[in-house]
Amino acid sequence: MSFAEGAKRALSIACLALGLPWAVLGCKEKAAPAGGALGGNEPSVLRYQASPGAVIAPELAEDLGFLAPLRLQFVSSTTSGPQSIQAVATNDTDFGGAFNGAVLKLVAAKAPIRAVVSLYGVDAETWNGFYVAEDSPIRSARDLIGKKVAMNTLGAHHEFVLKEYLSRAGLSAPQIAQVMLVAIPPANGEQALRQHQTDVTVLGGIFRDRALERGGLRLLFSDHDLFGAFTAGSYVMRSDFIAQHSKTVATFVAGVGKALEWARSTPREQVIERFRAIIAKRQRNEDASLLKYWQGFGIETKGGVIQRSDFQLWIDWMVRAGDLHPGQLEPSRVYTNQFNPFAPAG
Repeated sequence: MSFAEGAKRALSIACLALGLPWAVLGCKEKAAPAGGALGGNEPSVLRYQASPGAVIAPELAEDLGFLAPLRLQFVSSTTSGPQSIQAVATNDTDFGGAFNGAVLKLVAAKAPIRAVVSLYGVDAETWNGFYVAEDSPIRSARDLIGKKVAMNTLGAHHEFVLKEYLSRAGLSAPQIAQVMLVAIPPANGEQALRQHQTDVTVLGGIFRDRALERGGLRLLFSDHDLFGAFTAGSYVMRSDFIAQHSKTVATFVAGVGKALEWARSTPREQVIERFRAIIAKRQRNEDASLLKYWQGFGIETKGGVIQRSDFQLWIDWMVRAGDLHPGQLEPSRVYTNQFNPFAPAG
C-alpha cells in the first residue's frame, strides 16, 4: 500500500473507530464554532487535541496572552500526529500538528488541509534516537532484518527516518519489508524495550532523557545523525477555514510564532515552570514529572516560519520510494507563510 493510499485508509478508519478511547469522535461535517471576537464571522474558539503531560506552543501562546481574543478548546488527548491532523481534515478540530511527511500524505490523498506554522524540529538538543538494549547483538542496519522496531505511530516521522537509514545502508525493498514496525505509545516505548517486547524503540525528548538516566540502553542511530538540524513538523488548518477566517488564522499563527520566540529567549527553567503552571491550571489529572527533561521545540526558523526545504526533503523521499510521481506535489500547495509576521517580506 502506498503512503497516499494509507492516508486515505487512515481517514476512513478514523471515522469508523467510534467507541475506542483514542478515537476522533463525530466524523460528520460540523459548523465552525460561533463567535465574533475578531469581528464578522470570525470564531472566538479554536478546537484542538494535545498530548497528556505536555504543553504545546498554542497552549503556551494562550497562557502568555498572545492569542487574545481567541480561546482554545481542548477536545481530547492524542498520541500521534497523523491522528491529530486527521481530526482537522474531518472538521473535528480547527488545528492539529504532525510530521511534515504525514502532512504530505494527507494532502496527496486530497485532504483539504494546509500547514501554517512550524510545530517542532530536530537539533543538537531535540532529536529522536533508535535505541537497543546495551547487550543487544544489533549493531547495524542489516541486523534489523526480522526484528521489531517500536515507534509511536506508523506512517510518520519515525517510519520515514528508519526507512531512510535502512535505504542508505543498502538494504533492498524486500529486506526493508522484513523489518517489523510496531506502534507503541511514547510513554511505553522504554518499558517495551526493557521487557524484550521489541528489539528497538524510538525515544525522543523527555522520554529519551528519562530512559538514559536509568541506563542500560545503547543508541543505534538518530534522525539528527541522518539529517542534521531541520524543522520536522507543522501545525495545519483546513483550507476552507483559512479562506473563511483569515483574521483568526493570522492571530493564531502570530501567537504561536511569538510563543516559540518567547520559549527560545527565556531561560529553560523559567519555561518549564510556566509549563508546570499551565498543566496545573487546566486540571486534566496529568503527570507533569517529565517536564524537567524538556529541551526546546527544536525549530530553527524565527517565529516558526516554514521553509520550502521542510517539505521538499520528504517529497523527494516519497518520489524515490514510488509513493509520489515526480512533480505530483509542490511544497507551495502544502504550506503558506502568508499569516506569519516573522516571514521575510516578499
